[in-house]
Amino acid sequence: MYHVAKASEFLVVTGMFINDIKITKKAIIWPFQKCRIIDVTPVNYTFEVNAMSAEKLAFLLPAVFTIGPRVDDHECLVKYAKLLSHHKRDSHDVMELVKGVIEGETRVLAASMTMEEIFRGTKEFKKEVFEKVQLELDQFGLLIYNANIQQLVDVPGHEYFSYLGQKTQMEAANQAKVDVAEAKMKGEIGAKERLGLTLQNAAKIDAETKIIATQREGEGKKQEIMVKSQVQIFENEKAADVAEANAELATKKAGWAQQAKIAEVEAEKAVAIREAELQKEVERKNALAKTEQLRAQLLSKASVDYEIKAQEANSELYKKQKAAEAAFYEKQKAAEAQRVAAEAQLYSKQAAADAELYAKRKEAEGMVALAEAQGVYINTLLTSLGGNYHAFRDYLMINGGMFKDIAKINAEAIKGLQPKISVWANGGEGMDGAAAGNSAMKEIASVYRALPPLLETVNEQTGMLPPAWVGSLSSSRSSQPAN
Repeated sequence: MYHVAKASEFLVVTGMFINDIKITKKAIIWPFQKCRIIDVTPVNYTFEVNAMSAEKLAFLLPAVFTIGPRVDDHECLVKYAKLLSHHKRDSHDVMELVKGVIEGETRVLAASMTMEEIFRGTKEFKKEVFEKVQLELDQFGLLIYNANIQQLVDVPGHEYFSYLGQKTQMEAANQAKVDVAEAKMKGEIGAKERLGLTLQNAAKIDAETKIIATQREGEGKKQEIMVKSQVQIFENEKAADVAEANAELATKKAGWAQQAKIAEVEAEKAVAIREAELQKEVERKNALAKTEQLRAQLLSKASVDYEIKAQEANSELYKKQKAAEAAFYEKQKAAEAQRVAAEAQLYSKQAAADAELYAKRKEAEGMVALAEAQGVYINTLLTSLGGNYHAFRDYLMINGGMFKDIAKINAEAIKGLQPKISVWANGGEGMDGAAAGNSAMKEIASVYRALPPLLETVNEQTGMLPPAWVGSLSSSRSSQPAN
């Protein structure tokens, strides 16, 4: 029967005339041969990996991997056909296999990196996970066509990223509040400065206007008086002319002249008095203008000082609040650091205890192995010596150097004793042959001859004297044993 596979499929043929397996796109299936179709279309595997960073912070790593057989490598196709072709591509077994490989490599890699390194180096982290997982999947003939690692997610009970986001938001909000407060302060100070300058300029212009108006009014009065005086003079001149023309009116002329002079003097005095009054009024107006100007300046300065002090007080209060919040945050982080240090210390103690237990266990195993080897060695020696225990003991003593040690210990024990040899003679050699021939008496005499040097040697070595019933020792070493 002739079989042809689809574009995304391969034929796996086994049976007669085929040593291992045959992978092809088309083939004739003979009797006693079997044919199986495998689909090599990549499959998407979506899951979340539970991992923990070097700081022991747990997180979830959502990932989507597109995995399928490596179609451009015949050896990989053979591995896939042998190991995984009997499973469905999306079966639970294949899913668990892929998930186990990815979770194992991801957890090992995450445990060697801090949370900040994982978060900031997502691209490098993805690349390393991709390479390590691909290395494990090569033994199954699988290839990662695409790997998409999403953003890290908090594990319930470990809201690291939530707290980090809240911290960033609070920092941005606080900075915005500071910027708004500074802009508001600058705006209010600028407005107050502009208002003060406006009031000052208005007061100055009002004062100058009043001075000019007073000057113009005084000049007008002066011109009016001058005109009147000139008119009067003209009239007096005309009167003088009439007096000259009319001699009869000479007397009246004198009177009129006198009156004219008086009127002229009075007019001059009136002008002087009016000028003095106007000068006094001008000075009073100037004083009032200066007073108002000074009052406006002091009021503007006081208002500005009040606003500045109020802003300084608000700024100082804000700084104290921020310092209190920073101290609280620092204490909170210190408590978290102490907790992490305690956990690390506990973990190190557990690791040290495990290492010590492992060392003790290995030491015990070594002692057991040594005892077993010694037992085998002893049994071999006893077998070689024909079961002779005394020969085995002598061999061990000779091999261990025990005789050498005993000789050394004995030599050390008698070192420095300085033995003294004494020769005694009690006249037994001068006896006749009949008396000395008694063997029983010879033995007793020999015993008695050996006692004096023995007792003297004991006295010299230990300082002990023999009992009185045995005998006594003299300085000349000639004492005899008691009868």
